[in-house]
Amino acid sequence: MTAGATDVFVEHRNLLFTVAYEMLGSAADAEDVLQETWLRWSEVDRSRVRDDRAYLVRIATRLTLNRMRTNARRRESYVGPWLPEPLLTTPDVAEDVELADSVSLAMLTLLETLSPTERAVFVLREVFDFGYDEIAAAVDKTPAAVRQVAHRARAHVDERRPVGPPSPTEHDRVMQGFLTAVSTGDVQGLMDVLAPDVVLITDGGGVKKAALRPILGRDKVLRFLDAVTTGIEAVVDVVEANGAPALRVVVDGELDTVASMVVEDGLVTGLYVVRNPAKLARLDAVVTLTR
Repeated sequence: MTAGATDVFVEHRNLLFTVAYEMLGSAADAEDVLQETWLRWSEVDRSRVRDDRAYLVRIATRLTLNRMRTNARRRESYVGPWLPEPLLTTPDVAEDVELADSVSLAMLTLLETLSPTERAVFVLREVFDFGYDEIAAAVDKTPAAVRQVAHRARAHVDERRPVGPPSPTEHDRVMQGFLTAVSTGDVQGLMDVLAPDVVLITDGGGVKKAALRPILGRDKVLRFLDAVTTGIEAVVDVVEANGAPALRVVVDGELDTVASMVVEDGLVTGLYVVRNPAKLARLDAVVTLTR
């Protein structure tokens, strides 16, 4: 492998990681895909490559699709709801509204409802703006078929996604209100920030205590939050995770939980709580995501 080819891979590494992470929802799996992509790239005759970026993404996408199908079978035995692995992100991700929306835990969770091919096509088209011909080469379909898949995936996502991201000021206000209410046991304060139809999803992976199914409705969410916070001494701060503020909970000096929220019309409509230790192992360093 020539030094030039190595430089090309390094140049596009953050992009490839972001593509794989958005398709897989797992940084660990995305890193594995990058390693495999590098091995494939090291064997390529670059004299035949017209577009290094598109070719690398094609390799990564094919490897990611294989892993997505394998993961789908593994998820059948996962204990409780499966949530994506949260990542600490740089401030510039939040400034790119489309990228921040695409890597939010809410969106990554929604993308889990797509088939592997639909998810790959949606991510490559809607987030990274690849052409239908380029996507077709990556997913081994005709451009016409890719157009149909893209239309179907977009309709599915649009039907289920939040109306639109709140302003940073509104998100911060609601999050601070939520944090203050939880910290002080202010039930009325919590009722004031939770939407009546709020949904709480917790992922303990069968290792940490978590609800085995989504909790629907303000009253049930309030009871759950009261049960899991009573008598617990925790240090809670706000971090930038997946392009938006999130709550980081430390108990007895160890990272215990990361929680992100969906805010609509000044109220929390979704809470995504990750407690599975395997998904919190990478929250000691900021990850660079890019388009």
